[in-house]
Amino acid sequence: MALTNFASLTSNQLTAWSRDFWRVARNMSFINQFAGAGQNAMVQRVTELTKNEKGTKAVITLLADMTGDGITGDNTLEGNEEALRSFDITIELDQLRFANRMSGRLADQKSVVNFREQSRDALAYAMSDRIDQLAFLTLAGVAYTNKTNGALRNASPTAGHDLADLEFSSDVSAPTADRHRRVNGDNLAAGDTTAVAATDVLKYRHIVDLKAFAKDNYLRGMRAAGNQEVFHLFVTPSQMADLKLDSDFLANVRQASVRGPQNELFSGTSSLMVDGVMVHEFRHVYNTSGATTGTNSNAGAAGYKWGANANVTGARALFCGAQSLAMADIGLPEIVEDTFDYENQAGISIGKIFGLRKPKYNSDQSGSVQDFGVIALDTAQ
Repeated sequence: MALTNFASLTSNQLTAWSRDFWRVARNMSFINQFAGAGQNAMVQRVTELTKNEKGTKAVITLLADMTGDGITGDNTLEGNEEALRSFDITIELDQLRFANRMSGRLADQKSVVNFREQSRDALAYAMSDRIDQLAFLTLAGVAYTNKTNGALRNASPTAGHDLADLEFSSDVSAPTADRHRRVNGDNLAAGDTTAVAATDVLKYRHIVDLKAFAKDNYLRGMRAAGNQEVFHLFVTPSQMADLKLDSDFLANVRQASVRGPQNELFSGTSSLMVDGVMVHEFRHVYNTSGATTGTNSNAGAAGYKWGANANVTGARALFCGAQSLAMADIGLPEIVEDTFDYENQAGISIGKIFGLRKPKYNSDQSGSVQDFGVIALDTAQ
């Protein structure tokens, strides 16, 4: 059996192994599909640290539109220049680690499974899955003490064993007023989880209205071919099912797509383009399917379902434009192999330094601080 002996690897070989691990982890990660280095990415990835007076931090810059009307005719422009308004968003960093340990040398020899290769894939999946969970909780403005299905995570009595212990967990913030909507029958209304009714399911008309609301509120999409703006809408599998059962949605997708088995509805794709909005189905979009059913006294409380009586299973669709999420991706993962019990047992650990934050800015329209690139849409499911 060919095993990787970390003790015999050169630094270059170990770096190559780390790159291979991170490539596998990124390929497994859903949110990384939408990450890019520039301001036109939905998830802006920062890979370098910036020095400032408070030390070295991961920073992204949000650039606001100019508000002045310029200088007309031959009037003097010099001295009347308009300063660019920018907002620096600092991303706190922390490390997340996982490890595997085999039971012993004899068990490893008996196994036909390559421990290190299988461990790499298992660790890569664990890391990518937790990053996905954290990313969608951050976008939804839900604390890391919650699972993405609305259930509360079991808190560990030992510090550093919970995702809520991450340094950037304190930066998670609820959707701001101008970036929070809910389905109210056939219309949209101000966001309020206690007002969601069981009949308030997602429909095609809500996507159209939400896109118009986003444009009216200066939410910038990603520039695509022909300089068209494209947005992403992330929904739960149940929300996607509600859409596919909506006659207006079904008719538009059917008419807009090719005929025959290549049609997206027949091929079973988890992403559909509707009116310039890419609708993506993903299991870690926040919902309350795993939350507790309560009474009116529990309405709005963490860990409970939605509605006036905390008995409605809800979901928070995420309508995302450019720079919806900032992700600090600093360096390669740190991979360490160690031995225990007189070198009878081998273990592999992986540690990654990263950070997540939902950018905010001072909105000219509302005169208050608002989420920059994402609108939360609460529905029943």
